[in-house]
Amino acid sequence: MRRREKFVIISVLLSLGLLATQYIPLEWRYLGIAGFFLLSYLSSAWALSDDLQAHEWLTIVPFPAFYASSVALFYFLLPEMFWSRLFVIAIFGVGMYALFLTSNIFSVAKGRTIQLLYAAHAIALFFTMLTSLLFSNVIFSLRLPFYLNAACLFVSHFPLVFMSLWSVELQQKIGKELLAYSLILTIILTELAVLFSFLPMQIWNQALFIMAFLYIGLSILQSFFRGRLFRHTINEYNLVSILMLVLFILMFPGK
Repeated sequence: MRRREKFVIISVLLSLGLLATQYIPLEWRYLGIAGFFLLSYLSSAWALSDDLQAHEWLTIVPFPAFYASSVALFYFLLPEMFWSRLFVIAIFGVGMYALFLTSNIFSVAKGRTIQLLYAAHAIALFFTMLTSLLFSNVIFSLRLPFYLNAACLFVSHFPLVFMSLWSVELQQKIGKELLAYSLILTIILTELAVLFSFLPMQIWNQALFIMAFLYIGLSILQSFFRGRLFRHTINEYNLVSILMLVLFILMFPGK
């Protein structure tokens, strides 16, 4: 079976699986999401199995599974309207197929540069931001204590940061430097989650700020790993950071 055929089959099956999670009893839903994550991971491994190396089980295969889990969790927050949920399922299926194509490019591009790699990086960054936004929205929607917010955000975002930074150089092994920078950025995001836990901000604003800081952090670190962190690049991201700070002040509650 060709890879594209596998991608289509798995995308359709996981879309049906997403729909099935909505019929799980409320007390079993989180266990159902865990099962859906495992199913997504194993399905992704099968779809991408033709050219996988050992380290890619941690750097490529988990990405579609994390995306699937974030959509499944967010799916519970949607109003019970048939057309809205059908629309989300359709978008989810298209997104899964795009992620499989992106992951496949990363898998076959190791050790050489192919033209589609630049498009794959852009698509991967978009889905990283989307997955972060959905995870953050769900975490803050649960109204958990600050330490659980921090723990949930760390667990959900460290793999996203790690996989995004690895994809820059497509290293044949997982280096200590990659893990260190991934950990630092994730800790910063976790500290922001703790801060937002004490502020009566709107949930979407909290999630958007987490996503925005993730984008800034990943962009800077990706430029660093590519050896393109020039002065004008730093100035551009400083400008974006200042804009985010101004927006935060304008949206600060009780001002």
